[in-house]
Amino acid sequence: MDPAILLILVQDGVVNGAIYALLALSLVLVFAVTRVIFIPQGEFVAFGALTYAALDAGQVPGSIWLLCGLGAASCLASLWAERHALSARRVLRLLAGTILLPGLVLGLTRLLLPLQPGVLVQALLALAIVTPMAPYLYRVAFRPLARASVLVLLIAAVGVHLALVGLGLVFFGPEGSRATGFSDASFTLGPLMVPGQSLWIVGLSLGLMLGLFGFFEFTLFGKALRATAVNRLGARLVGIATAQSGEVAFGLAGAIGALSGILIVPLTTIYYDTGFLIGLKGFTAAIIGGLASYPVAALAAIFVGVLESFASFWASAFKEVIVFTVIIPVLLWRSLGRAVVEDEE
Repeated sequence: MDPAILLILVQDGVVNGAIYALLALSLVLVFAVTRVIFIPQGEFVAFGALTYAALDAGQVPGSIWLLCGLGAASCLASLWAERHALSARRVLRLLAGTILLPGLVLGLTRLLLPLQPGVLVQALLALAIVTPMAPYLYRVAFRPLARASVLVLLIAAVGVHLALVGLGLVFFGPEGSRATGFSDASFTLGPLMVPGQSLWIVGLSLGLMLGLFGFFEFTLFGKALRATAVNRLGARLVGIATAQSGEVAFGLAGAIGALSGILIVPLTTIYYDTGFLIGLKGFTAAIIGGLASYPVAALAAIFVGVLESFASFWASAFKEVIVFTVIIPVLLWRSLGRAVVEDEE
């Protein structure tokens, strides 16, 4: 293989791996805090990408109506779940977070869209539209099942994934979309031509990872999330609101997924169901990390990205098979090294 081709493949693999690393970290975070294997993570990638593309085209994205619907459903679910301990202050907070917030986002979108605010403002708007959907989904679909087994939570996650794929088709249509990148510049590094958008992807990915590290290590809320991940019952006994921790974990996962979609939509065409395969590759990295180790999951994501890049070059028709086959030896190794658990609560 020519050295120039080798470097190009490694470059593509690292850029793709940076996205998979973000998704793997969010999957590990959600599973550690809530025990939910967040299969719909890929849908947030697609929703973020398509929402940003619609804003870039000067259109009100269909996802904003989905946000309003999920907000209303979340409000009703929360009112029902807390019906025995409601107060006027709690009701007002619920209405502000589930009804007023989507309304404000809708109004802000309609106000700014005719002004053609630029890619950074459009990206922030897309994040504001897509990110709240994740905690709303947690309140509607997962919080009522907080005491259920991991298997039940997995089944619920599959159901949410299927529902979101259908809703994506309804609100975005079957056509694919691309959008304007954050940078049109390109840089020459030896035989490599490095696009500016790739630098944005790697830079923001590294910055977000460092930000998450600082959040978990040095903030009180981050330490509360870590405590919930280590021992949910113990966290409740010392006064940590584990339900709120779940909402924060889902919110972070939604933001990471939406940002990943915004970063990749200038480089490739995204469809309403594209996120599933992207999310699965992040899930592959998370599995290699045991759904527990953030550094191992991040390194595994880079490996998955590089493996996919080389598989595309040597056997493009089988690249997905090659990538997902990596899970098999990892699962075999982990199954041989651990005792059998009949029922996990």
